[in-house]
Amino acid sequence: MSYVDLAHKAILVTGAAGFIGANLSQRLLDEVEDVKVIGLDSVNNYYDVSIKEYRLQQLSGYLSFTFIKGNIADKKLVTSVFEQYKPEVVVNLAAQAGVRYSIINPDAYVESNLVGFFNILEAC
Repeated sequence: MSYVDLAHKAILVTGAAGFIGANLSQRLLDEVEDVKVIGLDSVNNYYDVSIKEYRLQQLSGYLSFTFIKGNIADKKLVTSVFEQYKPEVVVNLAAQAGVRYSIINPDAYVESNLVGFFNILEAC
């Protein structure tokens, strides 16, 4: 098994207000020496926004955590995040979830899961 040293690196976590993204960000901040975590999330209302806000409030207590509210489908935003923070590691967890919602609003899935993911890949 190979090991990737994350110490002293800037790490971009998209979907940082979600359950997995928030927990990953917190674990990185707690366990990795001198890490900088940049969290990017649209904080949409697919489920209770107050839960996402609570998670972000917990992360805001870390000096080495920076939160950016925005959508990964916004190419200009993604480009500016990469230019400003120069992440060395990217964990893309941003996605529109839910099967039933995809039938009602397929555009949300195309925007986040396809266009957004493409923007992240291009920026990498």
